Amino acid sequence: MISKDEQKVLAARTAVDVLVKKGRIFSGMKIGLGTGSTAMPAVKRIAELIADGTLSGIKAVATSFQTTLACEEFGIPVYTMNDKAIGGTLDLAIDGADEIGKGNSLIKGGGAALLREKIVAYNSKAFVVVADESKAVENHGTKFPLPVEIIAEARVPVVQKLEKLGAKCVLREGVKKAGPVITDNGNMIIDCTWENPVDAAKLEDTINDITGVVECGFFTKIRPTAFIAHSDGSVEERS
Repeated sequence: MISKDEQKVLAARTAVDVLVKKGRIFSGMKIGLGTGSTAMPAVKRIAELIADGTLSGIKAVATSFQTTLACEEFGIPVYTMNDKAIGGTLDLAIDGADEIGKGNSLIKGGGAALLREKIVAYNSKAFVVVADESKAVENHGTKFPLPVEIIAEARVPVVQKLEKLGAKCVLREGVKKAGPVITDNGNMIIDCTWENPVDAAKLEDTINDITGVVECGFFTKIRPTAFIAHSDGSVEERS
């Protein structure tokens, strides 16, 4: 039996190796690289394949300061979505997830990078997520909180509208920082849970229509391929 941390590494490295073998990660491609404890091993594995000559000419778009720093450390060239070399679209994005539901709907944003993660994922030709088995769920809304990135000035009216949708709202507080979490984009995060499971696809649009909401952590517009590692050492590929 392997631990949750070992599952994260196994899922990430297996996904990269399988995608390279299948020709879905290839030299010269434009790739979005995610944020968090499961995405980082994937970033490191791609760096290893660049270093040994398996991959070359990779152009990466990072979803956070954390990922940008990792790419700098590992020697992966980093671009923005606006660079001419990227042209606003990516061949593939690979990231972690906080929940993977039926049909591979997702909750993301536990690391407060949901806005850039969604920009990258929704502008990629293919999307892959890697996760340990604890992230696979039957439904969304009642367990892992849904992150909602908001403009600070709109906090009270946004919370009022989220509460009308049945959400229990908590302003995310910083760790080793006094006060609320501030995202890489200078915004706040409201974490939302419900008493009963919710329709993620419907709520993604409903929440994003609230004035003052920048983005929510439901990912339902593009369904990824998921690589889920289990405690017995196996990795499930779920399309």
